[in-house]
Amino acid sequence: MIIYPAIDLIGGAVVRLNKGDFDQQTTYGTDPVSVAKSYADAGASWLHLVDLDGAKDPANRQLDLITRIIDATGLKVQTGGGIRSLDDVADLVNAGASRVVVGSLAVRDYAAGEALFSRYGGETICLAADVMPVADTSGDVSYNIAMSGWQETSKLTLFEFLGHYANHGLLHALCTDIARDGMMTGCNRDLYASVKSAFPNIKLQASGGVSALNDLEGLPTDGVIIGKALYEGVFSVREALEVVAC
Repeated sequence: MIIYPAIDLIGGAVVRLNKGDFDQQTTYGTDPVSVAKSYADAGASWLHLVDLDGAKDPANRQLDLITRIIDATGLKVQTGGGIRSLDDVADLVNAGASRVVVGSLAVRDYAAGEALFSRYGGETICLAADVMPVADTSGDVSYNIAMSGWQETSKLTLFEFLGHYANHGLLHALCTDIARDGMMTGCNRDLYASVKSAFPNIKLQASGGVSALNDLEGLPTDGVIIGKALYEGVFSVREALEVVAC
């Protein structure tokens, strides 16, 4: 399993949001390069980097900072936030990103999503399958894809979304249970197990809710994104790597 330490950026600072809410923001430092270096020094090989300024307005994408982080650390970086076009992906690839995370664009415009996979391939594009639980009148729960910085829940289900792109070169997907993001309540293991059962060839990343080292034990995914637990000092990157190596 790959450990993806996460850094979320606003105005050059390291932050975390609760459930994607910009009004519930905690700042954890003003030197993201040093934070990323500390993760590399601890043995991480990948970094999950979210440009929240770019998510709000692609014109404010922090490309220079992203490039500095990549150049200073030697980490492989998957990054996203407000990807609206093929040019946005090209900018991040040219900045040195190893993988670009695409969410709303791939939900709203299947043709554009398919074009991304055609141009860049499955190793470069990671789908962000961010989901909200939705109960029907009988109480059955499905997981529907959220868009626009999690401000809008679509009628598209997680399995419909992944199923479509599985036929167009999808290899990597991260799935965030928004109800758990930043809440330190543990991972949605049942959800991830069902996704891996349905799509065994997709390299699935868990995101949202990691609160303790035992959340990583036996997690039915190929990778896990960890943010707040690292910032709060619950455990270290080195400790996380030791758990998944066992």
